[in-house]
Amino acid sequence: MMSVKSESYNDAYSAEQKKSLDKAIAERAERIDGIVAGYLPKVEGFPRTVCEAMAYSVEAGGKRLRPMLMEETYRMLGGSTDVVKPFMAAIEMIHTYSLIHDDLPALDNDDYRRGRQTSHVVFGEAMAILAGDALLNYAYETACKAFDLDEDARKVSEALRILARKPGVYGMLGGQVVDVEMTGRTLTREQLEYVYENKTGALIEASMMIGAVLAGADSEQVEAVEKIASDIGMAFQVQDDILDVCGDSMVLGKPTLSDEENGKITYVTIHGIEKSRQYVRDLSERAVRELEEMDGDSEFLRELVLWLINRQK
Repeated sequence: MMSVKSESYNDAYSAEQKKSLDKAIAERAERIDGIVAGYLPKVEGFPRTVCEAMAYSVEAGGKRLRPMLMEETYRMLGGSTDVVKPFMAAIEMIHTYSLIHDDLPALDNDDYRRGRQTSHVVFGEAMAILAGDALLNYAYETACKAFDLDEDARKVSEALRILARKPGVYGMLGGQVVDVEMTGRTLTREQLEYVYENKTGALIEASMMIGAVLAGADSEQVEAVEKIASDIGMAFQVQDDILDVCGDSMVLGKPTLSDEENGKITYVTIHGIEKSRQYVRDLSERAVRELEEMDGDSEFLRELVLWLINRQK
């Protein structure tokens, strides 16, 4: 891997280096696929349909951003055991549950996700709701398996506390509530940032904070990681807004202009494409600078941040 400072992705990388990084990230995502799949319930018995629906959405692919950020933060701060793996699977289950529910007719009413039909289209709306509920519950059952992998129960307990709070009413769900309530209405920048910081940012914060906690980071380090993750989450969501306007639906694996069709106000709606792109650059460069100041080897994590906010899908 090359040394990356706080500069733009396009300035920092040649075409060959971008290709190499794409390959490294794809290899990590494929390995994470195996970890997550290994924790899913078997498709058998009376609840087999909901187990099948759970697997259908989890195994649909995706960037595996959250477990990847968790594992890389864990490694950066000196973690070296398998205790992080149940939490990697758990955070992906929670993320997938949120996508299943987000796609429902009552919310975004999307028929495609990651290039294939969404859960409610394939299994029906009722089973999709149940599959989301099941993934949320099973995530915590999975995370609890970490107690068997580390003698320090305090670290696992603190990681569980983060995993319980960040997706909840003071995190992801709270952001979703405001997003739903304000659809078709004019949002202030403060309201919009609240939605982004929570609906998208909370799980990214949870991922990196859990990685730090499991690696034995102190409270000051965990707080620094949370701030970095907040910038990454905000940049990631604004980049999503940009792609919804400028992206290729075939590359994205889902329809573009869905925010406009659903009457949603986004950062791009308020500030336009160019200011949105600059905001993404500012946030990502600050995150990279702060990662440089962290103890440990943050090189791949910095590269991952720049890759994420310059992605085309």
